Amino acid sequence: MAPLWLLVLGVAAGAAAQDPTPVVIWHGMGDSCCLPTSMGMIKRTVEDNVPGVYVRSLMIGPNIIDDTLNGFFRPVDSQIEEVCQKLAADEKLQGGYNAMGFSQGGQFLRAVAQRCPSPPMKNLITFGGQHQGVFGLPHCLGTTGVCEIVREMLDLGAYNSYVQSHLVQAQYWHDPTKREEYLEVSQFLADINNERVVKNETYKENLKKLENLVLVMFGSDTMVVPRESSHFGFYAAGQDKTVVPLQQTKLYTDDYLGLKELDEDGRLAMLVADGDHLQFSITWLVENVINVYLK
Repeated sequence: MAPLWLLVLGVAAGAAAQDPTPVVIWHGMGDSCCLPTSMGMIKRTVEDNVPGVYVRSLMIGPNIIDDTLNGFFRPVDSQIEEVCQKLAADEKLQGGYNAMGFSQGGQFLRAVAQRCPSPPMKNLITFGGQHQGVFGLPHCLGTTGVCEIVREMLDLGAYNSYVQSHLVQAQYWHDPTKREEYLEVSQFLADINNERVVKNETYKENLKKLENLVLVMFGSDTMVVPRESSHFGFYAAGQDKTVVPLQQTKLYTDDYLGLKELDEDGRLAMLVADGDHLQFSITWLVENVINVYLK
């Protein structure tokens, strides 16, 4: 029979091995980390359905007010840098974590996966993300004053250097009729999608480390234009009517990011939820996401 101390160590190791993978959440535009009716509810739902799980809902900045405003006016790269530092410093995440990104938080967390592989992200689930950007902002989820500033800046021009540097939504603005200008001046999206002539192979290698990339599109989404951007689809070049699905884009056929490889390995899931932007039931979330990817 093994010594008692070995048996005790074995029990402790077994308990540790059963600890659920932590979950990191990044909210969308006009939201914050901790509102009880939005990300607070998502956090509680994950905790209720994955007993003992550690869930961290990201706050960008020192408080909820700054967190909300940063979703409009703080450069995306700066936000991602802060998040990477916070995740690296969180002792509970060092063994890896699953990630859930809502709306623009989806592509921001993908950027984290591509730029900051330590600690390792295991599963990434994005809900209504704008992975190919947007060409339109029909709704603004913020206060009247904030939304008026956003509209005025976009009217000035999303590719104006001042607007690019100061408006988050301009940094994932994707005008299919101005391809060269987009590639030249886009401060976030063109880079993170590896669309420029010189490719960042690290982005591709890091994204391929995911166990699963899960893309949720909302079938009646009136916020994301086009809604297929949530599945990496986008308008064919030179016009804004015909949408090309992911598998027919150069992003996929030339495999800029490793999406083709993920797909062929069965690690790319494309889900569709009925309803408008971020409109889903808790039952749908539990059955299609939590029970499948977070347990």
